[in-house]
Amino acid sequence: MEECISVFDMLKIGVGPSSSHTLGPWRAAERFLKELRDENILEKTTRVKVDLYGSLSLTGVGHATDLAVMLGLSGQDPEYIPVQDIDGIIKNIKTTHKLNLANQPAIDFEIEKDIIFNKNFLPFHANGITFTAFHEKGSYESTFYSIGGGFVVKEERPNAKAKEAIKCAFPYPITLASELLEYCQTQNRKISEIVHDNEKAMRSEEDIDHELMRIWNTMLECMYIGCHSEGILPGGLNVRRRAFDMHQNLIGLANYSNPQEWLETIRKTEVKFRQILKWVSCFALAVNEVNASLGRVVTAPTNGSAGVIPAVLMYYMVIENHQAGEKEIKQFLMVAGEIGSIFKKGATISAAMGGCQAEIGVSSAMAAAALCEVMGGTPEQVLMAAEIAMEHHLGLTCDPIGGLVQIPCIERNTMGAIKAINAAELAMETDPKNAKVPLDKVVNTMWQTAKDMNNKYKETSEGGLAVAVNMADC
Repeated sequence: MEECISVFDMLKIGVGPSSSHTLGPWRAAERFLKELRDENILEKTTRVKVDLYGSLSLTGVGHATDLAVMLGLSGQDPEYIPVQDIDGIIKNIKTTHKLNLANQPAIDFEIEKDIIFNKNFLPFHANGITFTAFHEKGSYESTFYSIGGGFVVKEERPNAKAKEAIKCAFPYPITLASELLEYCQTQNRKISEIVHDNEKAMRSEEDIDHELMRIWNTMLECMYIGCHSEGILPGGLNVRRRAFDMHQNLIGLANYSNPQEWLETIRKTEVKFRQILKWVSCFALAVNEVNASLGRVVTAPTNGSAGVIPAVLMYYMVIENHQAGEKEIKQFLMVAGEIGSIFKKGATISAAMGGCQAEIGVSSAMAAAALCEVMGGTPEQVLMAAEIAMEHHLGLTCDPIGGLVQIPCIERNTMGAIKAINAAELAMETDPKNAKVPLDKVVNTMWQTAKDMNNKYKETSEGGLAVAVNMADC
């Protein structure tokens, strides 16, 4: 049996602002509850303590790690919880000092005492979290690691890079881009077709189609909400939402009542070159402003980089192909997911491990490859597009001011989206025979760069803009 990563592992629906610092700890809490059930301890538990380590402790407050842990322990699901309920649940825990563990009768819970921000790192991974459940006969402890993109692992399991992958028998097992290309060449098929066959090893075609469209509709709704929400983002940096004003300036007065009608309205709007740049930026800003507000987004491959792929897919539908529909959307998402999995297997998608190159760089590569295929690029050109996009993100650091996924994170999504479009265009105009750098070499280089990068530039807020700019000055 091959250990394989599905498109749906790379594109997850969840709540912002961070896949590794919010969604991961949330999922870890859910897994801890399952362990308590399996050990017949859940109903006997009288208190729970949470220890956060490394990057989770250094930037956890800004990333709402503490809130995510409480929501997870409360039995809430990040994929389906009504986001408008989050504030009320957290407020109730804070005021009553009680937590309904797994939606059961409440236990005592003092946030300041029971969630501990340890500044030291555990040796296995930069994002460690330990849960301890106390009961009358003793205690039960379990440690998890949030390794990026919402993936959560335990140390005792081998091969950390693919731990959360689903065990399956893919007809086309893929670890390297060269293997993917060989399948395409020998089968004379597109990358999306190879990926689709792999997905069918795990779920029905109906489920694949449904889930891909659910991902897209979540992306579309997220962009729609972001473009229609104004005000100041939470967190203390007093960052003003910009997608609303940009959207108003671009579309003016228009009539629509839902995200799909909004999309069709934009498709009818005349767009010139400068407006193209503004539209793409607007879409990316919209997603990551929703993400920064604990809104629902698609992790692609992380929350901090969630705006790149939706913005580029919208660019294709609004600018390049007004007739594009479900077929092209599914094709785009499958290619994007596969490119993301290659980076995850060969390097990392965690900023705490690799800096922002692991988030914006990977998302830009995913989007570039997907755009290239739907525009008619060959498999060779598709992989070249991913290579070009990542090549120009190598070494990008993660230095969020105040530990918030806002500055420079939100703007970086606009940059990643624009680079992805440019990379796809360059690849389309290039004979693959003249390519000098294969994608696998760039993946390896990104991982080596990640290992060489100083830890203060890996989502710790201990270097770069995070120390150059004081929150009090914002």
